[in-house]
Amino acid sequence: MKELIAKDLLKIKAVFLSPDEPFTWASGIKSPIYCDNRLTLTAPEVRTDVEKSLAEVVKTHYPEAEVLMGTSTAGIAHAAITAHLLDMPMGYVRSGAKDHGRQNQIEGKLQKGDKVVVIEDLISTGGSVIEVVEALRAAGAEVLGIASIFTYGMQKGLDRLSAANVKNISLTDFDTIVEVAANENYIKAEDKERLIKFRNNPSDESWIKA
Repeated sequence: MKELIAKDLLKIKAVFLSPDEPFTWASGIKSPIYCDNRLTLTAPEVRTDVEKSLAEVVKTHYPEAEVLMGTSTAGIAHAAITAHLLDMPMGYVRSGAKDHGRQNQIEGKLQKGDKVVVIEDLISTGGSVIEVVEALRAAGAEVLGIASIFTYGMQKGLDRLSAANVKNISLTDFDTIVEVAANENYIKAEDKERLIKFRNNPSDESWIKA
């Protein structure tokens, strides 16, 4: 599954590797990878692979799940399609409560004790998805874990998820993307070490000149 999804994301440039001409994140960090999983929604074959794989993750790793909750906004469509495949209810969690109407942060029916799986498109440092988990827990839900499309596997993110006692299962990850990209000639084989060096410490830009 990891290799299939990695090939899919690379093919449609939802994940794009450019070690020689790095991108700049909003934080100012130079990155050799650009990720936009929203592009999976406009590629039907890839979208099918992603949603069927997310459904399989939920069935295999979270068999007790009763509700799927997408992260706003990128996880909403994936949660909706996956829930449809599984014939399950779904909703989504805003980054903050609305300032009008019922001032909901959680949209969709959720009852105390409901067993929830969070659907996320991308995990880097883990901060935003943990906020979603905490909002669901505060509402009385039992969060079984996260099903995500892609994770960087950065230590900061792994540590945050562990500290929050949150399980995450990703369809693919940074290391698999790098391996497949080298095998499929998206990058040079000698770039693999540079990319892993970035993943190990994004703040250390020595990989750029490696």
